[in-house]
Amino acid sequence: MKRWGVLVGAAVLTIALVAPAPSQGQVRLTSGKIVIAVLNDQSGVYKDLSGPTSVEAVRMAVADFEQQFGKFPGPVEIISADHQNKPDLANVKAREFYERYGANIILDVPTSSAALAVAEAAKELKRLYINITAATTQLTNDNCNKYTFHYAYDTYMLANGTATEVTKKIGKNWYIVYPNYAFGQDMERSFRAAIERSGGKVLLSDGTPFPNDDFSTYLIKARTLRPTMHVLGVMQAGGDLVNFVKQYNEFGLRSKGVNLAIGLLFLSDVHALGVQAFEGTLYTTPWEWVLDKQSREWADRFLARTKVRPTFAHAGNYSATWQYLSAVRRAGTDQPDAVVAALEGFRFSDFFARNAEIRRQDHRVIHDAYLARVKAPSEVKEPWDYVEILSTIPAGEAFQPLSASKCKQ
Repeated sequence: MKRWGVLVGAAVLTIALVAPAPSQGQVRLTSGKIVIAVLNDQSGVYKDLSGPTSVEAVRMAVADFEQQFGKFPGPVEIISADHQNKPDLANVKAREFYERYGANIILDVPTSSAALAVAEAAKELKRLYINITAATTQLTNDNCNKYTFHYAYDTYMLANGTATEVTKKIGKNWYIVYPNYAFGQDMERSFRAAIERSGGKVLLSDGTPFPNDDFSTYLIKARTLRPTMHVLGVMQAGGDLVNFVKQYNEFGLRSKGVNLAIGLLFLSDVHALGVQAFEGTLYTTPWEWVLDKQSREWADRFLARTKVRPTFAHAGNYSATWQYLSAVRRAGTDQPDAVVAALEGFRFSDFFARNAEIRRQDHRVIHDAYLARVKAPSEVKEPWDYVEILSTIPAGEAFQPLSASKCKQ
């Protein structure tokens, strides 16, 4: 476990507050300090998309927030740990954060099985948890609870954009390959539903071990399914996705007419293989650093600090940290129930989440999402310039409607 102090930096965000908030110094801290815990994969397949660099994004957010509004009456500490993508370990670390280190909130938590394990700890111990990097919709459906919020994206959002667009424009018959754990299973269900809503059909789907570095069996099967199969839907993420796409290209499947659709794509994945490996891929994303001037300015500061361009996980962790601290300030206390009340129903827009609302009913944070395309090598104008934003999916259309929610807090 690592512990950092807080560094002060320049603030650039403007967040809309719905009512006057007490000054930082007037906020009552129950233990004399605020402890923010970041729990994620710091050594495995999801390290590059979030990992230690997301901890740095949280540090950056704290520094910027206190620069803009002044210091709280006690220190803001950031602690972190590696859950190694293991749900049992994630639950143990979460309880350790809450009970031993007095964490006010846990952030990040990629790997859906780990995310659900942390949600159980948050519910039992009545402490806040904002998930940024897990995709499962269960966090705001059957496994929702009063203290858990889902921030950046989920499988419904990804499928609603990518599966719909690809089915309509590229091909109707799909073969889906997914990692056989909570994330992949949820992705398969969400993509299948969106494909069928769009008039397509899933001919076959296969679950794979997680993590995995050999996808040859599934790639051979994809080749044999042609020409009946139009789209190979890949639901892996992070290092597993990089391995899959690398092997897809080695098998020469693109030239054989096997169209690739990727369920979840991070900037770090494209950087790992280069744009030529992903050229032309359509995907859905909650944010990219090239979105507009505001996003680029924040990304420039992040690059200067970390030497890498941010993924949406890094940006989402910064934004979620800011929103948590803003809610503490509005509530005038870090007491969990008061902060939950300050978050519920809050509307805001920042560099990451546009036209955002923290839904009171299920704690799903809805915001605009984007259909994007990976550029061709000839289109790249500068380092990390890999993505073109094609269109905006409005917040009210991007996420699962409340009428379909199974959340019962």
